[in-house]
Amino acid sequence: MNYSILDFLCLIGAVGLFLYGMKVMSEGLQKAAGDRLRNILSAMTRNRFTGTLTGFAITALIQSSSASTVMVVSFVNAGLMTLAQSMAVIFGANVGTTFTAWIIALFGFKVNISVFVLPLIGLSIPLLFSKKGRTKSIGEFLIGFAFLFMGLDMISAYVPDLQSNPEMFAFLRQYASLGFTSILIFLAVGILLTMVIQSSAATFAITLIMCTKGWITFDLACALVLGSNIGTTITPILASLSGNVAAKRTAMGHLLFNLLGTIWCVCIFVPFCELASWLTDEIGCGNPTALYTFVNGLEHSNPELYNHLFDNSLPAGHDVLVKIAAMQLSVSFGLSIFHTIFNLVNLSIMIWFTKLYVKIVERLIPAKHKEDEEFTLKYISGGLLSSSELNIAQAEKEMAVYAERVGRMLDMAQDLVHTKGQTEEFDVLYSRIEKYEDISDRMEIEIANFLNLTAEGRLSNESKLHVAAMLNIVSEIESIADSCLGVGKILLRKQQSHAEFNKEIYDNIDTMFTYVRDAMSMMTKMLHNVENTTDYQINASYNKEREINNVRNTMRNANVENINSKHYEYQAGIYYMDIISDLERTGDYIINVVETIKDQFHKVRTQVR
Repeated sequence: MNYSILDFLCLIGAVGLFLYGMKVMSEGLQKAAGDRLRNILSAMTRNRFTGTLTGFAITALIQSSSASTVMVVSFVNAGLMTLAQSMAVIFGANVGTTFTAWIIALFGFKVNISVFVLPLIGLSIPLLFSKKGRTKSIGEFLIGFAFLFMGLDMISAYVPDLQSNPEMFAFLRQYASLGFTSILIFLAVGILLTMVIQSSAATFAITLIMCTKGWITFDLACALVLGSNIGTTITPILASLSGNVAAKRTAMGHLLFNLLGTIWCVCIFVPFCELASWLTDEIGCGNPTALYTFVNGLEHSNPELYNHLFDNSLPAGHDVLVKIAAMQLSVSFGLSIFHTIFNLVNLSIMIWFTKLYVKIVERLIPAKHKEDEEFTLKYISGGLLSSSELNIAQAEKEMAVYAERVGRMLDMAQDLVHTKGQTEEFDVLYSRIEKYEDISDRMEIEIANFLNLTAEGRLSNESKLHVAAMLNIVSEIESIADSCLGVGKILLRKQQSHAEFNKEIYDNIDTMFTYVRDAMSMMTKMLHNVENTTDYQINASYNKEREINNVRNTMRNANVENINSKHYEYQAGIYYMDIISDLERTGDYIINVVETIKDQFHKVRTQVR
């Protein structure tokens, strides 16, 4: 086999075309769907059964379980899909991958992808020049779809031609007569082979060639196909390396599904193969075990004819060629039936244990329990899909986490009010608030930079409004953090002047904290589902803001009377009112966020309806 540097560079280029096609297709689809993508995904994965059907349909359509599971990992990484939802889709994807095996069994290897790829590009080009953004996005999706399959076709052309050089696997023949040990050996070969070529379909094709040569029996061919189920999980595992913990758990769930399925299948491997062989014979496709017996008998009884058979020197229509072709079809159908039954039975068993799967992968890949003071972004990362629409979803999730983290500062500020000044406990708590405020500044910068980069991509009009609104929201949340630190600074000044608060002041400050904390909780809850806020939530937030203002006014008026009547010192009243005013400003920042949600997200959602 001659494989030059140029061939390798062409392979790299083909992979590049495949990845670029996947990127363009994904971005085009998301821009065409816009904000409805999240609703579509939610509808498709509403329960484990619809999720399974979704995984099956997507994998059957694109004929790649690796590609579909990588997409699922990407959605989980972006926070668009939960771990439980992703498990159901992955279960379906494993069944969907058998669709490719059936295509090979029915149509062989002579499917010319370029027959429909080039006309598809020709039809897509005019759409790119449309004035309508949605039509242009559909054109991008179709071109990306064409590039993706063109890349797959070229990868097949430039990958080392293992199918035409089966002698590379001839050494395996000596391990084909070791009983159950042979099954385990060929299972491992199937895993490694699929990991290297990253295509269970290619492994299926190579397996069929090895059967045709008479090197391995039907049961060992089934072992190779079984191993390919585990080998194909390497692609989403590699894709998850740059993702968050949820993405890694999704990839692990895919591996676990195939690994546990393989274990139970190996335990009943012989009767399972016999079942596949019997079904193949019963549907009229012949006995798949007959090919090995025939070819080996031919090799021993007529070596010259055997050699002519595999150097392609026999004339077309020769009786042996016709018989071999029929037996090849039988083996191909037998392997497809084995693969399909395995995945269907595995799905039927595992789908009932989805929640258990989630618990297992959470145990295998625990979350990194870092201190709250560590600066980490939960959802925003390098990402697996550089898509502006998906980036918006990531930013929305991160924005809610940001609000939660800043919300903790309110509790710290209230605790600080009740902590005795000029003590180590006060200093430690004040330093913690300072650190949180520093983290808040950095999170604002990171999220804002991420949104600015997102804005550079092509977005729908709704998404452009979303980006502008989120930039405003993160700015307001950072101001809330500043206000919490502001309470601490007021308390420092109070210490320096040796002013003292009485019980009435402490009770009033606690009352104000309660109102502001309730408002903050309402705002955070809205941010967790920002595109589905209700009128009730918005009205409740406005009512809470009015209550905060009324409480501030009442306390301010009472403060003048209390100072005049010597309930507490004038200096104490000044610092008391400074804290109340600071908390009232916090309420203003909160209602600013609510107004942005009402004017942009809530308004856009109504328009989409």
